[in-house]
Amino acid sequence: MELQAIPRSSVLMRHQLYKRGLHLKSSFVNNLFILEKSFQKKLISDIYCSKRIRGYTSCSNDAEKDPIVDSVNMRDAQLLYCVAPALGHNQESHPESKFRVPSITSALENMELSSKFRSEVIELQNFKPASVDDITNIHSKAYVSGLEKAMSKASEEGLIFIEGSGPTYATATTYQESLVAAGAGISLIDSVVAASKIRKNSPLGFALIRPPGHHAIPKGPMGFCVFGNVAVAARHAQRSHGLKRVFIIDFDVHHGNGTNDAFYDDPDIFFLSTHQDGSYPGTGKIDEVGHGSGEGTTLNLPLPGGSGDSSMRSVFDEVIVPCAQRFKPDIILVSAGYDGHVLDPLASLQFTTGTYYMLASNIKQLARELCGGRCVFFLEGGYNLQSLAYSVADSFRAFLDEPSAASKFDDPAILYEEPLSKVKQAIQKVKSIHSL
Repeated sequence: MELQAIPRSSVLMRHQLYKRGLHLKSSFVNNLFILEKSFQKKLISDIYCSKRIRGYTSCSNDAEKDPIVDSVNMRDAQLLYCVAPALGHNQESHPESKFRVPSITSALENMELSSKFRSEVIELQNFKPASVDDITNIHSKAYVSGLEKAMSKASEEGLIFIEGSGPTYATATTYQESLVAAGAGISLIDSVVAASKIRKNSPLGFALIRPPGHHAIPKGPMGFCVFGNVAVAARHAQRSHGLKRVFIIDFDVHHGNGTNDAFYDDPDIFFLSTHQDGSYPGTGKIDEVGHGSGEGTTLNLPLPGGSGDSSMRSVFDEVIVPCAQRFKPDIILVSAGYDGHVLDPLASLQFTTGTYYMLASNIKQLARELCGGRCVFFLEGGYNLQSLAYSVADSFRAFLDEPSAASKFDDPAILYEEPLSKVKQAIQKVKSIHSL
């Protein structure tokens, strides 16, 4: 498969149409832009810890000393995380930029939530990139080899576009850094499973990685995504660890169409997506429930614009919990997109930092009840750097059983009334379709 470079003007035009269709919150976009610029300047000075490993860039808190994750550490750990910022995979002014992961790690440092300050938090560092075989468990060999070959063109031109239907770009490091992102998820699966063998409840894992993955379809890239990180990890959990039944929760504001497609006919992987109705990429209708032997193991719940914390609490209690309890998973994986935040520029939901704390806390408890705590989060979207950083940090607090700090960041004054009657109708419809 040969990946064609797409003309820049065509892609930018499609991107503008895409943003317009997502109803950008123009009343405070200008203020956000100013905040983002000042935040980015600070982050540039913070990205000092890069090191070269097998041709890719890795960012860690201590480049000289990697923690040894042994049985002693594992017995006390509450949270494991990997950092794969893909600093070489970047397009100027693109929302999916090199600043995203550093914004998170900087916040974790400032709030003393990282492994540098917490003995119960472990950063896995010298993890291996995913192998081509790992990737081709989900993606076609033609796509993977085509992307690798396209790197020479990207090296010559600096940046190319690799998707015909949207603004997914590649630089000379994209292929290798995408392998690293997928490898981080695999490493966390391995570590979480290893911990579950020596203690009652495993520590949670969080892959702070990019490029994101849930839009990438088996035959190619899509929607800022290159390889399906959570999908690759799900297959690894099954084939390497015998964890047959995998439950995937995707709370990104956009439908995870790539993950949806990868497992649409698979009865052993339950994919559950909540997303904004009518948002990119237009898939994930409520009647898309799987196919063949996989019918019933895909659940899509589009939420009306304006849905927020109350809506998501109802969805969790009335849909996610009963689905997971009935499915009886061996592990829970989470496509954690933070672009449903009210401050995010690419959508129109009203999630807050507190919403993400609630989700992290409740999913942690669900994993403990159903599968020995085995659970790994994978970073997907989130394009306002400040709301992204604060929300991930609050997720860390939830994993550590600490109180939320959302009140220090969230501003209730910018919220408006949720369309709760429409949300209730959507919940009742999906419950009827899936006999919940």
